[in-house]
Amino acid sequence: MNLEKIQNNGLVLLGCGKMGSAMLAGWLEHGVALNAVYVLDPYPSDWLKNLAAKGLNLNTDLPQDPAVCIIAVKPQMMSEALPSLIPMVAGDCLFVSIAAGTSIATYGAVLGGDAKIIRAMPNTPAAIGMGMTALIGNALISAEDMELARDLLSAVGQTVVLEAEAQMDAVTAVSGSGPAYVFHMIETMARAGQEQGLPADLAMQLALATVDGAGALAAQSTETASQLRANVTSPGGTTAAALDVLMDEATGFPAIVSQAIAAASARSKELGKS
Repeated sequence: MNLEKIQNNGLVLLGCGKMGSAMLAGWLEHGVALNAVYVLDPYPSDWLKNLAAKGLNLNTDLPQDPAVCIIAVKPQMMSEALPSLIPMVAGDCLFVSIAAGTSIATYGAVLGGDAKIIRAMPNTPAAIGMGMTALIGNALISAEDMELARDLLSAVGQTVVLEAEAQMDAVTAVSGSGPAYVFHMIETMARAGQEQGLPADLAMQLALATVDGAGALAAQSTETASQLRANVTSPGGTTAAALDVLMDEATGFPAIVSQAIAAASARSKELGKS
């Protein structure tokens, strides 16, 4: 991570909930100095207060020309929070938003046409450094700006740059909301195991370990997910029997997951208009 600009000009974090805290922890692990970070949060955690006692700037006056301002407040708080950032536009500040459903145009309407804005969509595995964040910037974003944003967000996982902001709704539906789908699958696998006679704790242990291991294998393998599935499936075997149900085009995963992703994407579009 290129720290020089951040150390010299400062980094502002507006909002420090679960995602903001995960990012802050990642930045500190990658060498960002405590005294270079300015956090505004109305309800700071004890962890944040402890960092402030060691040098982090918590709810203090902000630098006039920070290198980056990360906007991590909830969308409904945006109208109150954004006007306080307007003075930063006159400098060379890079604004990076991780608020779901808030378009670049929304920021531009408040911050003005000279604001350099990147919209990002991380997901909750960022809390353990295994997040996935998609980014898209406005026309003022340079390659250097995007590299800086990716450096910061790479502290909590992988990053990808989108071709168009319109793709953000699909990204939100697949990876932003996606962890919840996996958590629900774990729940349902464990419950189904209980229905087949397993104790609840054992069923959950098996479901958790299976999803964890399968995900890690898929991430590390050079084979496609389709091929990995085929590798486990013997003709006429137990896995094939289950997949006959799960892969049914009308009632299985193809239909259900497609409907779920479409619903999440549609809701993301609605939020962007509100």
